[in-house]
Amino acid sequence: MIIYLMGYPQAGWVDLKGDVFTKADFLYRLTHNKAALEDIKIIPGETNYFIFKQIEKKLKIKNFYCNIDEGFIKPDTYKLPIGMKREDVCKYLYEKSLKWHKQLAKKFFGVWNYKTYKKYLIIASVIQKEAANSNEMKYVSAVIYNRLKKHMKLQMDGSLNYGKNSHTKITPAMIRNDKSYYNTYKNYGLPKNPICVVSKEAIIAAVFPAKVNYLYFVKCGKHHLFATSYKAHLRNIKRCK
Repeated sequence: MIIYLMGYPQAGWVDLKGDVFTKADFLYRLTHNKAALEDIKIIPGETNYFIFKQIEKKLKIKNFYCNIDEGFIKPDTYKLPIGMKREDVCKYLYEKSLKWHKQLAKKFFGVWNYKTYKKYLIIASVIQKEAANSNEMKYVSAVIYNRLKKHMKLQMDGSLNYGKNSHTKITPAMIRNDKSYYNTYKNYGLPKNPICVVSKEAIIAAVFPAKVNYLYFVKCGKHHLFATSYKAHLRNIKRCK
């Protein structure tokens, strides 16, 4: 009767903001406090595998999974209520991401066509994994386009940081043994799907690569050295060592 007079408790988890109350205070908080929220932080470069694991743990949804393409989820911090249903979480993530991608596509191309746009998402995902910072992205993008034009294999380690391998150090053995289409050392062209979540800067770089003739780059400290020829690339490697 008291709860009826105060209102109704909402479905799901409620943040009571404490653990010791009088009976009246407990009932009041139960009917008036907001849902218990968790921060779901999705950062550029992360894969669906780890994103879903985070949601599963924080929102307490067993075996969480969404039928959302790799690389499509918008990087952001989402405040979601504990106890939210799986289908509602997936719908929310998809709709927020779709709106974001549509805005970018219409800004760059004047129209939304996912089949065309996906190519840029794939390139952006490789850029996201390879570039040391946002300033380098347009140069990494140029290397990708230049190598594709010359029918050269991309040979980029970052393409192998897909799925469960998102945080795995790429080794020569992994390059030899990985038979997936993500292995740009064995396969020509781009992977069939994006590798990871991408930032707006990576998408811009994929659409607008730098106008340079770079074909190679090597990591040197916290940045990369770029080169237009293999001979110059070898000099850069020696310089870094």
